Formats: sequence, C-alpha cells, structure tokens
Amino acid sequence: MTLAGLTPHRLVQALDRFNAAHPWDHNAHYHRWILRQLPRRFGSALDVGSGTGDLARLLATRADEVRGVDSDPAITAQARALTPEPTAASFAVADALTDLPAGPHDVITCVATLHHLPFTEALDTFREHMAPGGILVVVGLYRPRTVTDHLLGAGAVLPNAALGWLKNRGRAAAPPTSMTARTRPADMAFPDIAAEAHTVLPGARLRRRLFWRYTLTWRRP
Repeated sequence: MTLAGLTPHRLVQALDRFNAAHPWDHNAHYHRWILRQLPRRFGSALDVGSGTGDLARLLATRADEVRGVDSDPAITAQARALTPEPTAASFAVADALTDLPAGPHDVITCVATLHHLPFTEALDTFREHMAPGGILVVVGLYRPRTVTDHLLGAGAVLPNAALGWLKNRGRAAAPPTSMTARTRPADMAFPDIAAEAHTVLPGARLRRRLFWRYTLTWRRP
C-alpha cells in the first residue's frame, strides 16, 4: 500500500515504525546551534543534565573548564568513560537545585532537563550561579496546547523521518547511546514557559522550534 492509500491513523503508525527503525537524537540536533550562541572562548561552563556528556565535550573545545552534572549515577559514569583524557570536561552526580558547582559560570546550558525540575526555582538557581555577562542557553520540551503548537508538531513529522533516514544512511539502527534514558513528557505549555521565564529572566528570548522543542537564551546583566 502506498502512503497515499493510508488512512491518517495508519500513516501515523507507519511513521512511528519508521522512526523507531531510524532513531536519532533530537537534543543533540541542537548542540551546534547552542555553540553558535556562545563566545569563541570563555572560562567556566556548567551543563545541567549532562547525560552521556556529548554537549559538555563540545563546550570543552571552547572553555577553560566544563562541569557536567546529572542526577543519574549510571549515566554520569558512562559520561566519564566516554570522555578522553586530558580534557576540560568533568562530570559529577548532583542535584540541579541544591548541589550545583558554585561558579560563577560564564555559560550554563540545560538540554531536555528543565521540565524535570520546578521551573521557576531552577531558573532562579541558574541565574544565581552565573557570572555577570554570562549566557544561559536552554533547549526544552513543552506541552502542545495552541494551534501553533500543533501545526508546528505536524510540520515536524516528515522532516523527522527524513533526518532519521539521512543520519542512519537509510539503514535500520539501534537508538544512540544518548537516547537510552527516557524523558518524561513536559507538562508546561509554551505560553506559560515564556511568561514565567520573562518574570525570572527579564529580556530572555524564547522560541518554539522544530522537533517538539523550544529554546531560551538569556545574558545576565
């Protein structure tokens, strides 16, 4: 049966099967974008929810020191094992609200982690750990609620399949190492995220993105 002959329900099922066979890391897709928001060189960086350490290792190409923190001991051990020596990146098990390295940090990043935390309290904590002039970059998940949200989600379905095909060179594949930990769904809608972020971080820039993500950037005065 061709795609044209599929019902909407069967089309969704077919795409789900295709995506499962050609997985790719939606969070890592934004890592290069994150680097474009940052200076060419900076001192201290903190990656909150560092997972297997992919972003922290990228930050280490520009930073004097990168601290990656995650609440999962197993995935933190994996990040250490995947990180060659010598490197500017180090990893620790830490609570994102109570145990962050003191800093102050010139850069703080947080990818697909903020929706696991009390939103306002987490942004307050990040702000307190930033150096003057420091940059916060968040890639987060939101709960679709508006027509715009649903249209953007629908528009991402085919590009998602196409990128899965290209990144896996047309072959079926196992999920990347960075995708082995499951992320729970977000419970905040984008308008609520934006409203609270602007209260805590005046001047923050937020934008809905493809692949069911949003971005937030903020520079501390």
